[in-house]
Amino acid sequence: MESNNVLEHFRDFPDPREDNRRHMLLDIITIVLCGCVCGAENWDDIEAFGMAKQEWLASFLELPHGIPSSDTYRRVFARLDAQEFHKRFFAWLAVINPRLKGEIVSIDGKTVRGSADTAEGKSAIHVVSAWANKAGLSLGQLKVDDKSNEITAIPELLESLDVQDCIVTIDAMGTQKEIAAKIREGGGEYVLALKGNQGTLQEDVELYFKGASAKELQKPPFLYHRSFDKDHGRRETREYWVSDDIQWLSMKEAWKGLTTVCMVRSQRALGEQTTSETRYYISSLPAEAEVLAEAIRGHWGVENSLHWVLDMAFREDESRKRKDNSAENFATLRHITLNLLKKEKTCKRSIAGKRLLAGWDTSYLKKVLGAG
Repeated sequence: MESNNVLEHFRDFPDPREDNRRHMLLDIITIVLCGCVCGAENWDDIEAFGMAKQEWLASFLELPHGIPSSDTYRRVFARLDAQEFHKRFFAWLAVINPRLKGEIVSIDGKTVRGSADTAEGKSAIHVVSAWANKAGLSLGQLKVDDKSNEITAIPELLESLDVQDCIVTIDAMGTQKEIAAKIREGGGEYVLALKGNQGTLQEDVELYFKGASAKELQKPPFLYHRSFDKDHGRRETREYWVSDDIQWLSMKEAWKGLTTVCMVRSQRALGEQTTSETRYYISSLPAEAEVLAEAIRGHWGVENSLHWVLDMAFREDESRKRKDNSAENFATLRHITLNLLKKEKTCKRSIAGKRLLAGWDTSYLKKVLGAG
């Protein structure tokens, strides 16, 4: 399907209800999406939104029995096939997001804390998300299986993404040989953080950089880049050293496409307090310090532009949706909503501000819905 209208991708969505189909499935999905755009956080909010906007909704929805109740939304979203819901999201995304060469795709996990149900012995769902830094869009998310972890979920998410000509960044949890190979097989490059969970790899890279004197670090094979940021009284200096001299690395052949190693030293000053940190990375990129620096710095986009926004603007961690597929389906819906709000450029307000405006002004809500 080539339509950039997100609702068209749900028009023939399989209806999970065997009986009690008084309300059209597309009507239900549309009202929930519109309510989410306008700031609704729970099923009662969705019902109230529908009642308040019934005349407007009736101008383009069938609504054979009026506005559904909160119980209807709750019941339907609990039963919707979560994998199919993801599939429709990815199909819409492929239309609205032409891939940018050199796009930095950051992958990271997040726990939706409010989805835990201690009474039922159900833990909170954990999702792995992908964020396109240059496009400023969510590329999707995948629930981590209850008996699994991010290591198995990341390859599944990568299966759904087109990473050709992109740079994929992942924190240390996802620094796995199989994940590196999948990224390269998909035509992408990788920048992977190191920690003590890859045997002696981190130790070897750390010793390599520490074994070089300050004078040696200033000349080949080392390339250097420095950046400085200042914001709200915080000052941060980052120094990057990159090298493609890795013949000494005994396990280099085990990592498909491994070309460079990188050391990052950051120093943050806030008032009189100063902290420093040193991190290490492996990458399939050539030894270009500024390119590596942009990718490493860009990885925080998934935290700052996706996870933080989901928590602050969408109050995701406070969401109490728990029944069956509800939490997973609504998590996907938030990503759809965020993308719609990001794509709408005429309003310069924050995401929270855009949601308020959409709730007040149906003409702006129509702009957001058509932003794909």
